[in-house]
Amino acid sequence: MKLYAWAVLVGGLGGGLLTAAVDGVRGQAAPAPLVELKQNYPNPFNPATTIPFILSGDLFANGHRPKVSLTIYNVLAQVVAVPILQGTGEELTNRELTCTPVAGVCAFTAYWNGNVLNTDREAASGVYIYQLVVDGRRFTKKMIVMK
Repeated sequence: MKLYAWAVLVGGLGGGLLTAAVDGVRGQAAPAPLVELKQNYPNPFNPATTIPFILSGDLFANGHRPKVSLTIYNVLAQVVAVPILQGTGEELTNRELTCTPVAGVCAFTAYWNGNVLNTDREAASGVYIYQLVVDGRRFTKKMIVMK
Protein backbone atom coordinates (compact mmCIF):
# COMPACT_ATOMS: atom_id res chain seq x y z
CA MET A 1 0.00 0.00 0.00
CA LYS A 2 1.24 3.49 -0.76
CA LEU A 3 0.33 6.72 0.97
CA TYR A 4 0.30 9.99 -0.92
CA ALA A 5 0.60 13.44 0.62
CA TRP A 6 1.19 16.91 -0.74
CA ALA A 7 4.23 18.54 0.77
CA VAL A 8 4.71 22.30 0.87
CA LEU A 9 8.27 23.49 1.11
CA VAL A 10 8.87 25.66 4.15
CA GLY A 11 9.69 29.24 3.24
CA GLY A 12 8.86 28.88 -0.41
CA LEU A 13 6.30 28.05 -2.99
CA GLY A 14 6.02 24.63 -4.40
CA GLY A 15 4.93 21.21 -3.53
CA GLY A 16 5.44 17.70 -4.53
CA LEU A 17 3.98 14.29 -4.16
CA LEU A 18 5.57 12.19 -1.44
CA THR A 19 5.25 8.43 -1.58
CA ALA A 20 5.86 6.13 1.37
CA ALA A 21 5.64 2.38 1.41
CA VAL A 22 3.92 1.01 4.47
CA ASP A 23 4.03 -2.70 3.82
CA GLY A 24 5.88 -3.44 7.04
CA VAL A 25 8.95 -5.63 7.19
CA ARG A 26 9.97 -6.89 3.76
CA GLY A 27 9.50 -10.56 3.17
CA GLN A 28 6.63 -10.89 5.65
CA ALA A 29 3.05 -11.12 4.55
CA ALA A 30 0.69 -8.55 6.00
CA PRO A 31 -1.81 -10.05 8.44
CA ALA A 32 -5.20 -10.86 6.98
CA PRO A 33 -7.77 -8.12 7.57
CA LEU A 34 -10.33 -8.80 10.29
CA VAL A 35 -13.15 -7.47 8.09
CA GLU A 36 -13.31 -7.31 4.31
CA LEU A 37 -16.28 -5.68 2.61
CA LYS A 38 -16.40 -6.85 -1.00
CA GLN A 39 -17.86 -5.12 -4.06
CA ASN A 40 -21.51 -5.90 -4.67
CA TYR A 41 -22.42 -7.91 -7.74
CA PRO A 42 -23.67 -7.40 -10.28
CA ASN A 43 -22.67 -3.74 -10.37
CA PRO A 44 -24.37 -1.83 -11.94
CA PHE A 45 -27.50 -3.79 -11.13
CA ASN A 46 -31.24 -3.91 -11.71
CA PRO A 47 -33.29 -4.93 -9.83
CA ALA A 48 -31.33 -6.78 -7.09
CA THR A 49 -27.76 -7.23 -5.85
CA THR A 50 -25.63 -9.34 -3.54
CA ILE A 51 -23.11 -7.87 -1.10
CA PRO A 52 -20.41 -10.25 0.15
CA PHE A 53 -18.29 -9.65 3.25
CA ILE A 54 -15.72 -11.68 5.11
CA LEU A 55 -15.03 -11.74 8.84
CA SER A 56 -11.86 -13.22 10.26
CA GLY A 57 -12.28 -16.21 12.54
CA ASP A 58 -10.42 -14.16 15.16
CA LEU A 59 -13.57 -12.04 15.59
CA PHE A 60 -15.38 -15.13 16.89
CA ALA A 61 -12.67 -16.15 19.38
CA ASN A 62 -13.73 -17.02 22.94
CA GLY A 63 -17.40 -17.11 21.94
CA HIS A 64 -17.51 -13.46 20.85
CA ARG A 65 -20.43 -12.66 18.55
CA PRO A 66 -19.64 -9.53 16.52
CA LYS A 67 -22.49 -7.03 16.09
CA VAL A 68 -23.00 -6.41 12.39
CA SER A 69 -25.12 -3.86 10.52
CA LEU A 70 -25.33 -3.19 6.79
CA THR A 71 -27.11 -0.08 5.54
CA ILE A 72 -27.62 1.39 2.09
CA TYR A 73 -27.65 5.18 1.72
CA ASN A 74 -28.32 7.56 -1.15
CA VAL A 75 -25.83 10.32 -1.97
CA LEU A 76 -27.68 12.63 0.44
CA ALA A 77 -26.80 10.22 3.29
CA GLN A 78 -30.44 9.19 3.71
CA VAL A 79 -31.13 5.56 4.63
CA VAL A 80 -32.57 3.76 1.61
CA ALA A 81 -32.55 0.12 2.70
CA VAL A 82 -31.25 -2.53 5.07
CA PRO A 83 -30.23 -5.72 3.24
CA ILE A 84 -31.01 -9.17 4.57
CA LEU A 85 -28.48 -11.85 5.47
CA GLN A 86 -28.74 -14.65 2.94
CA GLY A 87 -29.53 -17.97 4.54
CA THR A 88 -31.47 -16.45 7.43
CA GLY A 89 -33.56 -13.71 5.82
CA GLU A 90 -32.88 -11.46 8.83
CA GLU A 91 -32.25 -7.74 8.35
CA LEU A 92 -28.65 -6.80 9.09
CA THR A 93 -29.29 -4.30 11.87
CA ASN A 94 -27.16 -4.88 14.97
CA ARG A 95 -27.26 -8.59 14.24
CA GLU A 96 -24.97 -10.73 16.42
CA LEU A 97 -23.45 -13.23 14.02
CA THR A 98 -22.14 -16.69 14.77
CA CYS A 99 -19.80 -18.74 12.65
CA THR A 100 -17.49 -21.69 12.59
CA PRO A 101 -14.52 -20.43 10.58
CA VAL A 102 -13.39 -22.33 7.50
CA ALA A 103 -9.71 -21.75 6.69
CA GLY A 104 -9.71 -19.01 9.34
CA VAL A 105 -12.52 -16.91 7.86
CA CYS A 106 -16.30 -16.66 7.79
CA ALA A 107 -17.90 -15.62 4.52
CA PHE A 108 -21.32 -13.97 4.50
CA THR A 109 -23.57 -12.56 1.80
CA ALA A 110 -26.30 -9.98 2.08
CA TYR A 111 -29.07 -9.44 -0.44
CA TRP A 112 -30.89 -6.25 -1.44
CA ASN A 113 -33.96 -6.54 -3.64
CA GLY A 114 -33.56 -2.95 -4.83
CA ASN A 115 -36.63 -1.65 -3.00
CA VAL A 116 -36.71 1.43 -0.79
CA LEU A 117 -37.03 0.69 2.95
CA ASN A 118 -40.53 -0.42 4.01
CA THR A 119 -42.04 0.11 0.55
CA ASP A 120 -42.58 -1.80 -2.68
CA ARG A 121 -41.05 1.12 -4.60
CA GLU A 122 -37.82 0.42 -6.49
CA ALA A 123 -34.82 2.63 -5.81
CA ALA A 124 -34.15 5.21 -8.51
CA SER A 125 -31.19 4.95 -10.86
CA GLY A 126 -28.04 6.40 -9.37
CA VAL A 127 -25.11 5.93 -7.04
CA TYR A 128 -25.69 4.44 -3.60
CA ILE A 129 -23.34 3.90 -0.67
CA TYR A 130 -23.37 0.73 1.39
CA GLN A 131 -21.78 0.69 4.82
CA LEU A 132 -20.91 -2.34 6.90
CA VAL A 133 -20.45 -1.76 10.64
CA VAL A 134 -18.76 -4.54 12.62
CA ASP A 135 -18.35 -3.95 16.35
CA GLY A 136 -18.36 -0.20 15.69
CA ARG A 137 -15.82 -0.22 12.83
CA ARG A 138 -17.15 1.13 9.51
CA PHE A 139 -16.41 -0.09 5.98
CA THR A 140 -17.92 1.63 2.95
CA LYS A 141 -18.27 1.05 -0.80
CA LYS A 142 -20.32 2.42 -3.71
CA MET A 143 -22.83 0.70 -5.99
CA ILE A 144 -24.91 1.77 -8.97
CA VAL A 145 -28.58 1.13 -9.70
CA MET A 146 -29.18 1.38 -13.45
CA LYS A 147 -32.68 1.18 -14.90
